Amino acid sequence: MKSLLTGLLFAALAWLPAAQAADGPVAGQDYVEIDVGPWAGKPGRIEVAEVFGYTCPHCAHLEPQLRQWKARQGKDVDLVPVPAAFGGSWDPWARAYFAADSLGVAARTHQAVFDAIHANGTLPRNATAQELAAFYAGQGVDPERFRAALADPKVEAQLRRSAAFVRAAGLEGTPTLVVNGRYRVQARGFDDMLRTADWLIARERAAAKAAATSR
Repeated sequence: MKSLLTGLLFAALAWLPAAQAADGPVAGQDYVEIDVGPWAGKPGRIEVAEVFGYTCPHCAHLEPQLRQWKARQGKDVDLVPVPAAFGGSWDPWARAYFAADSLGVAARTHQAVFDAIHANGTLPRNATAQELAAFYAGQGVDPERFRAALADPKVEAQLRRSAAFVRAAGLEGTPTLVVNGRYRVQARGFDDMLRTADWLIARERAAAKAAATSR
């Protein structure tokens, strides 16, 4: 009897992904409907917020795959990095991203920070402001300007905004994708995460088209 039940369980698990692929992602299982609004919404665009942490190894592993995924998207899709400010050791890294963003260098240094922490060890997980400034200096950023950006009230405001965003979206970890501020993707793996995001993007695109047609 035990072996029969085990066989039935494995059969059910094997059938589940195929059923989901046929029916599409399931609300409450593959994604959760939320109401936080986009992080940096633009008219006529579909935003996918990449909520991440630089010291998160899963975020580091996802990043190259996520960039490849973005390259396959339509021109109406924006991939927007949002560093998670969960408090404690998360916040200095979120602050570092917002400082880099305020200086206009976040896009070109984003992968380099992941590599420095997870690949070559040139940045410790508990990096100080001095160590961060020295790292960004190696990326062509004036260290004094970077240190000033870390202390900028506008960067502090972004940090508070991130903390509010992750709370309102019900995030408990990273990486997490949030589509148009309306859906939090719940993934069993990176491939499932991106497939669900594709489905939700198509859903948002169809809804926008229907709304435009009805006017």
